[in-house]
Amino acid sequence: MTGNTHAAPETTVRIGDVDLAVQAFGDPAAPAVLLIAGAESSMDWWHDELVDRIAGRGRYVIRYDARDTGRSTTYPVGAPGYTGDDLTADALGVLDAFGLRTAHIVGISMGGGIAQDIGIAHPDRAASLTLMSTTLAGPGSAESTELPPMSEDLAKLFAEPAEGPDWSDRDAVLAYFVTAERNFSGTIPVDEDEIRRIAGRAFDRSPSPAAAANHWIMDQGDKTPGRVGDITAPTLVMHGTADPLFPYGHGEALAAAIPGARLVALPGAGHQMPPRQVWDIVVDEIAAHTAAPTGTATPPAARA
Repeated sequence: MTGNTHAAPETTVRIGDVDLAVQAFGDPAAPAVLLIAGAESSMDWWHDELVDRIAGRGRYVIRYDARDTGRSTTYPVGAPGYTGDDLTADALGVLDAFGLRTAHIVGISMGGGIAQDIGIAHPDRAASLTLMSTTLAGPGSAESTELPPMSEDLAKLFAEPAEGPDWSDRDAVLAYFVTAERNFSGTIPVDEDEIRRIAGRAFDRSPSPAAAANHWIMDQGDKTPGRVGDITAPTLVMHGTADPLFPYGHGEALAAAIPGARLVALPGAGHQMPPRQVWDIVVDEIAAHTAAPTGTATPPAARA
C-alpha cells in the first residue's frame, strides 16, 4: 500500500461485529500514537509521508479506516447502522487489537470529537490527547454557542449544497474532493494533484465510496455525562488560523476549557488535513507531546 520506511502491511481486525482496516508504522515498543480521522475520511487522508515522519521520531503510529470508509465494514448509503458512540468504541477496539491499554490519541475534526469523548469517558486509555481542527465536544459544552460562526461562503454552501457526484465515476469523485478541499482550505494553496492522488486511493480501496457520507447523518448516541473541563490527559490543541468551518476562536476556546491544555497555531491552514507547509510544526509538536511510554504493542497478524 505504501513504500514508506516505517510502514507495516495493512491488515484487518475484528471488533465486535465489524471489521476495521488498520496499518501501523514504526517500532511496536515505542510510545503508541492512534490517529483518528475526520468525517468521510479513510486512513489514506493521514498522508503516508506525514505518518512516516512521526514514526521516524520514535513513535509507533496506528491509523485505521473508520466504518463506511476504505476497507472497513460498509453500510447502505443513507442508513448507517451505528452511532457516534460506536465510533468511539471502535477507536478503543483498535487499541485492544494491538494489545494496548493506553495510547496517545490524535484526532482531527470529527476524530477530535472522538478523542475528547475518550478523554472524558475513558481517561485511563489516553496517555495524551492531540486535538486538531476541532471544537468543543461532549455534553455540557454550552460554551460552543458563543463561538465564532463559520465563514459566510461556507454557510452559504451548507444552506445550498451542490449536487453530489456520480459515485461510480472515479474522475467525478476526485473532482468533488478537490472542490471540497478548496471550500474548506485556508490561505495555503491547495495541492490539487496531491488531493486527487489521495482521493483516488481512497476511492480504489472502498467498495462504496458514497457510504462515507453516512458519518454526517448518524445518531450521536448516548454520550457519557461530562465536559471537556473534566479531561485530565495532557492535551495539545492544534488549529489552523484560517479555518473557515471552526474559526481559530474554536481552538482558543477548546484549549481554555481543558485544564493545562496548550494551543499551537497552524499558520494559514484551514479545516483540512495538515497541508505540507505546516508539517514541520505538526511533527515537532506531536513528537514532543507523545514521549510518555505506553507499553509495547502486539501488532495483529497481517491477512492476505
